[in-house]
This record gives sequence, structure tokens and C-alpha cells, in this order.
Amino acid sequence: MPKVQFVLCLKARKMISKGCIYHLLWVRDTDSETPILESVVIVNEFPKVFPDNLPSVPPEREINFDIDLLPDMQPISIPPY
Repeated sequence: MPKVQFVLCLKARKMISKGCIYHLLWVRDTDSETPILESVVIVNEFPKVFPDNLPSVPPEREINFDIDLLPDMQPISIPPY
């Protein structure tokens, strides 16, 4: 049986680009509990930023933003870089 090796994401990407045969797995511990919001350090440092209760839907805005399109016009695709 072949030896199982663990590699970091950057190394895996480099190996794949060189044509290595690979099997990628994502292992997740389903027994671990979801962290409570108060236990996250950054939340405790900035309590005014993180509200206790989150609204279920975004509030109504005074300005409704729309982009009017011309009939039969295709969306413009411009790459970001």
C-alpha cells in the first residue's frame, strides 16, 4: 500500500501544475461544536461591531439602485485584471 502524504495547498498546486497524479481530500471534524460567538477573540475585542441579534432581512433603503438595460443588450464582460 502506498504511503499517505500530507501537503500544503501551495505545494499541492505546484505539484498539480507539474502533472503529478493526485487525490485531494477535505477532512472536517463533524464532532466538534460550532464556536459560540462570545468565545471568538476578535468578537470580544470589538463588541460594538457585532450585534447580539442579526436582522433576518436587510432593512429598506431610501434609494433604490437600478441599472436600466437596453432590450436585447448582452451584459458586458470585462475581466478585473
